[in-house]
Amino acid sequence: MKSFFLSRLQSFRHAFRGWFYVMQTQRNVWIHGVIAVIVFILGLWLRLPPRDWAVIILTAALVFTAEFINTSIEVTLDLASPDTHPLAKIGKDVGAAAVLVSALAAILIGLLLLGPPLWLKLISLIPNS
Repeated sequence: MKSFFLSRLQSFRHAFRGWFYVMQTQRNVWIHGVIAVIVFILGLWLRLPPRDWAVIILTAALVFTAEFINTSIEVTLDLASPDTHPLAKIGKDVGAAAVLVSALAAILIGLLLLGPPLWLKLISLIPNS
């Protein structure tokens, strides 16, 4: 039983090491992080319902997961093909496209979930003339 828990702890250590590697080496992850914080602050201000929060959290996780997988693809291809190779380039481009698709989906979801309540909140702040 003790070895089971120790192996789980080691798995978490590996995962956090990977997380920190991505945070240290990938600028776009920081951009995604800043945007996620802004979205979360807006969501709190707008008092979004739990279902909207679930979608926002899942969407943010999707974008970060795509970034992590893309970084994994890039470093693996750099190891396997240190010289420029057309297939390695395609692999990297496809990984980047996955991040783009997830980021575009996140933007659309953000607009759909935050747009209407944000619009109503902003309209309510304008004094009647």
